[in-house]
Amino acid sequence: MEDPQKLYQALTDEFQAIQKDMNNVIDARQKLESQLQENRNVQKEFAGLADDANIYKLVGPVLLKQDRAEAVMNVDKRLEFIEGETKRIEAQITELSTKQEKKKVEIMQLQQAVQQAVAQAEAEEGAA
Repeated sequence: MEDPQKLYQALTDEFQAIQKDMNNVIDARQKLESQLQENRNVQKEFAGLADDANIYKLVGPVLLKQDRAEAVMNVDKRLEFIEGETKRIEAQITELSTKQEKKKVEIMQLQQAVQQAVAQAEAEEGAA
């Protein structure tokens, strides 16, 4: 068996790297959820507007008049994109959770193996 301490360190480093990736993915999901909510609110606002209402888009420091159909289409496409990204992120979270759980099991198995080796060495030492 390899040096248990080096193996343990390698496993914990891998586990921490997975945790860091998981945190980054969760942050990305939270940003997407925020954008999704914001765009849904815009979509609701559009639904409540009169057909002849003016819609303006902020471009830098300037408000530009925008065609209603174009504005609605842009928001719908944005929602579609965000929902797709959310599904992709959810798949990443599932994958990382699985990796994290496997790594956790490996660490626990190594700890058990080390404890058994120590107990066996103490038993042999006591018998001698």
